[in-house]
Amino acid sequence: MNIASVEPIAVGLPMKKPVIMAGEEVRRADNVLVRVVAADGTVGWGEAASAPTMTGETIESMTAAIRHLAPVLDGRDPADIDGALAAMDARMYGNHGAKAALEIALHDLVGRATGRPVHALLGERRRDRAALLGVVGGGDRAGDLADAARKATDGYTAFKIKVGVDTPERDAERTRAICALLDGEALVSADANQGFSVEQALTFVRAVADAGLDFVEQPVVAHDLAGMAEIAAATPIALGADEGIHGIDDIRRHHERRAAHGVSLKAIKLGGLRAVVEAGRLADRLGMGVNLSCKTGESSIACAAALHAAAVLPGLAWGLTLTCQALGSDVTAHPVAIARGHAEVMDRPGLGIEVDEAMIQRHRIAVPLRSVA
Repeated sequence: MNIASVEPIAVGLPMKKPVIMAGEEVRRADNVLVRVVAADGTVGWGEAASAPTMTGETIESMTAAIRHLAPVLDGRDPADIDGALAAMDARMYGNHGAKAALEIALHDLVGRATGRPVHALLGERRRDRAALLGVVGGGDRAGDLADAARKATDGYTAFKIKVGVDTPERDAERTRAICALLDGEALVSADANQGFSVEQALTFVRAVADAGLDFVEQPVVAHDLAGMAEIAAATPIALGADEGIHGIDDIRRHHERRAAHGVSLKAIKLGGLRAVVEAGRLADRLGMGVNLSCKTGESSIACAAALHAAAVLPGLAWGLTLTCQALGSDVTAHPVAIARGHAEVMDRPGLGIEVDEAMIQRHRIAVPLRSVA
């Protein structure tokens, strides 16, 4: 079985409601899907979200990158995923989102061709289900309290509050109110998405020190390890790194500098599922917490991929964030099933979801054909 074609498809998926976070307001999810077809007609799907403030990639740049990378995959055995990754790295530096979409599609293709779920291609299965982080991200106190209460009633046992969208004092007051509502019965985190200065972050963590937060994620800009370390030393709350983690070496640096107690792992940051699993194993050896996450607005393709990675990670103490449930329209006939705040690991071949190509065409975005310089 050899790869016959690689096609990038840009889509704009509607959100049920806007997600407000520091530096970004997501009203429509702009993602790139990848359709990889083998010579025998077997199809594999992958996906990566546009994330210019996290990965530096847009739907235009990822579409161009995938077209640039396609020739090194043409005619290749899709089962040689490590070889495909090496060939892509040799042809093009970086572009982890584009490469992640291609790598996910290869896993889906191989899984479908061999009758195995993607998690069986990644390692030993360690869990059958994963607790999901319910994102509370409107920035409005009353609305966020109502959203958190609704999610708790629906069975969520883990939450992520978006902060860095207001003053640290008002963000802290809203966070304390949500923590009080949840009454210590859940894992609760606050994610600033780089939205604070060091001084603002110190104000925030001091104001919520006894509120019951389990961790605070990326309070300051990604490259400021000194600032992260200063904040970590000033609070009993664990500090997590997200935008600051783009590879194995970043995890080591944060650990060595005492700049983070845990990490948020995303396929688009690391370049695919295999890199996510490798990063999760390193974090486990270092005693760091792990949150596995999709970018806001990724469909059931990327979310199914994350769920398969979650099945094999040695540790997932900080939960799994799937974002397909925030979409007003998905690209699968049956989206990833979420019940009582948990997702069950799927055992069907490949990603275990069936893509609705008519739905993809409905949300397709035309991207001008451009070559990589």
